[in-house]
Amino acid sequence: MRWLLSKFQADKPVTAMVNDVAITVQPKETLLQAALRQGIDFPHSCRVGGCATCKCRLVEGQVKELTQAGYILSDAELDQGYILACQSVPRGDVKVTVDTQGAAARKQVAGRVIAQDHLTHDIVRLRIQLDGTLPYKAGQFAQLAIAGLPGVSRSYSFATRMQPDAQVSFFVRKVPGGAFSSHIHAQALVGQTVSVEGPMGDFWLRTAEAPMLMVAGGSGLAPVLAILEEALCAGVKRPVTLLFGARTQADLYALDTLTELARQWPRRFAFVPVLSQEPEGSSWQGLRGMVVDVLAEHALPDSHAYLCGPPPMVDSARALLLQRGLPSAHIHADRFTTQHDLAAAA
Repeated sequence: MRWLLSKFQADKPVTAMVNDVAITVQPKETLLQAALRQGIDFPHSCRVGGCATCKCRLVEGQVKELTQAGYILSDAELDQGYILACQSVPRGDVKVTVDTQGAAARKQVAGRVIAQDHLTHDIVRLRIQLDGTLPYKAGQFAQLAIAGLPGVSRSYSFATRMQPDAQVSFFVRKVPGGAFSSHIHAQALVGQTVSVEGPMGDFWLRTAEAPMLMVAGGSGLAPVLAILEEALCAGVKRPVTLLFGARTQADLYALDTLTELARQWPRRFAFVPVLSQEPEGSSWQGLRGMVVDVLAEHALPDSHAYLCGPPPMVDSARALLLQRGLPSAHIHADRFTTQHDLAAAA
């Protein structure tokens, strides 16, 4: 009988109370879609369950979750009833509460591209001079739009700490078939007007004395570099191990920056690149394989981990760290989802 009632309710509109504001949710519509459609300033970004920006607390009712939220939300958040609005379809009338302070702190700032550097064959660094200050924590991300591609925007992590001259940088990896990233890689952009909206996300360095274990893949190095730069300027004195997964030697980048960070770092700083597709017989003398393959030997139980990059890498690394005894509260992650991931989830 419950199943029949649930199925019946799923075939007609239901009501959702969002911070005591009533909205109508159409069949198969997520909470986030319904809230945005009806003018609710609901915090969000990736819309595919990869960033936790839209997390909210389910106070009453039930939802169908389109994807597993266990890798995004902490055990404590799950125990308290938190869900991802972008991945939750109400099974009936529901009531949720959401913290809108983060959304209120976001702002949109115009600027222009002042540098466009190809770091590898598929990663471009965009350096942007903003027209005004955009406060953010190293590790957070923003929504980037460019005048030459109207109506299209994407989320990218800040690649440096906040600068006094209001310059920001982003690493843009070319995604096969990606409209935005293909445009960034193919067109000359210096001088073009851009819009940067943020900050978003809760991936930043937590205060502690524990060793920092950082795992990055591809353009996931961007927020890690920003966190390390900010930590150095703040006088943080914690040992650091940075594991970086790439395909070949040609995919290694920002090595000068990493060398300088290691030189200035007040404690042990270990940079460990791991190549998954380096040709046999090459000059490479370092580690080969997947970055997760070497993670276990660096996963000390007292470490605090920061993971950033492709979802399969982040999810595998998190699972291994939990298996090795790291508490979930000491594992922080930013999964770099793409529009392809969004389509697959849908």
